[in-house]
Amino acid sequence: PEKASRPFDKKREGFVMGEGSAVLILEEEEHAKARGAKIYAEFAGYGASSDAYHITSPNPDGSGGALAIAKALKDANIKPEEVDYYNAHGTSTPINDPSETEMIKKTFGDHAYKMKISSTKSMTGHCLGAAGAIEAAVCVKAIQDGFYPPTINLDEPDLEHGCDLDYVPNVGVKGEINCAASGSLGFGGHNGVVIFKKYKA
Repeated sequence: PEKASRPFDKKREGFVMGEGSAVLILEEEEHAKARGAKIYAEFAGYGASSDAYHITSPNPDGSGGALAIAKALKDANIKPEEVDYYNAHGTSTPINDPSETEMIKKTFGDHAYKMKISSTKSMTGHCLGAAGAIEAAVCVKAIQDGFYPPTINLDEPDLEHGCDLDYVPNVGVKGEINCAASGSLGFGGHNGVVIFKKYKA
């Protein structure tokens, strides 16, 4: 199973179930400072949409997810080019990965080819209802540690279906991350995107 989850790879065949959980505490800045809490990142904004295209499949044109990203960027009051890292939903399914790549291109334009994107489901599997929280925590840790997590098992990108972005193949990369986003695309076309920024006191 360690080789079975291979998002954006030509030989992917579907998602692998995972097990795990994460909890993030959202607290008002002044309250956190008053009690001397360690602040890991700033929650900058979120966006949600529902494309209602199919009970299990996303719209191939990526429009539903693209709308969620656009709403998150607007809520966070940041430009697309300010996002350094995008944690993809990246399920390793034949339908999701090209659709998600298209949604990223739709929203980020040329910057889609400059930013780093990865699917940590390649390592955790798909934790279903817990996946979004886990991947949000990954974004916070990526900002904190200055480390772009990899998409493992990405040996041959599926270029035939448009998967041609920088998915940080197989080996993570050190680098400053000031802004990270995470997308979750649920069955039925429920899309959610959250954005985190490096906290500056």
